[in-house]
Amino acid sequence: MKTHEKEIVAENLKGNQEKKRNLGLRLIPIFIVSLLILSTNVTFAHCDTMDGPLIKDARQAIALNNINYALKWVSSENEAEIKNAYNLMMKVRDLSPEAKELGEKYFFETLVRVHRSGEGVPYTGVKPSGTPIDEKILAADKSIELGNLSPLTGIESKEKLPELTKRFDKVMSLKNFDVNNVEAGREYIEAYVLFFKFAEGEEEGTVAIEHGSNGHAIAAVHTNHIPWILSGLFFITTLLFGGLFLKKNK
Repeated sequence: MKTHEKEIVAENLKGNQEKKRNLGLRLIPIFIVSLLILSTNVTFAHCDTMDGPLIKDARQAIALNNINYALKWVSSENEAEIKNAYNLMMKVRDLSPEAKELGEKYFFETLVRVHRSGEGVPYTGVKPSGTPIDEKILAADKSIELGNLSPLTGIESKEKLPELTKRFDKVMSLKNFDVNNVEAGREYIEAYVLFFKFAEGEEEGTVAIEHGSNGHAIAAVHTNHIPWILSGLFFITTLLFGGLFLKKNK
């Protein structure tokens, strides 16, 4: 009798282990899919990469000891935070190579975070050099460099070209501003962001420009981040239910 009971217990234990293993196997593809969805908007970001225009201007601010290269990327309301980060970084960067690296990293991350927040975009860190960039973003950058829309004409629809041309012309008309005229720089960045958002495929109305007495602050409503948020919630929910299931079957 005891032997039979032991066999039943052993079979139950084996069954529970198989359930746990099967659940783990089922969670793996869900986890992978969630990560792929979560990374969609992150991998192809523009201003939050070490190769992007924002970090390039941040490096210029350091090299030329002129914070105005960086200030144009944030609103006047957030100017004090950037100045504080910049001044702190400049004070410690000469102490040692490690202090230089940490100080600059702190400044870059602060600048990107504040800029992304102004756009209404979640901050997900500064991506390393070599991060893949969407071809339309690269083409838009090239268009500004060349002074014409030829890099974009082959990959954008003809229906978009009139509006794209309008936005591009405004960018080019504001491009040659005095770096020490921060308000003029912000006006350029405002036009720059609107041009890039349209080139990327965001329709009119997804980016709202808030005009204040102290300049222009960019405030965006990015509906394309809804899948990012939903996938994150889905992933967390999956982990919670999986944990409860495992706990119940222990």
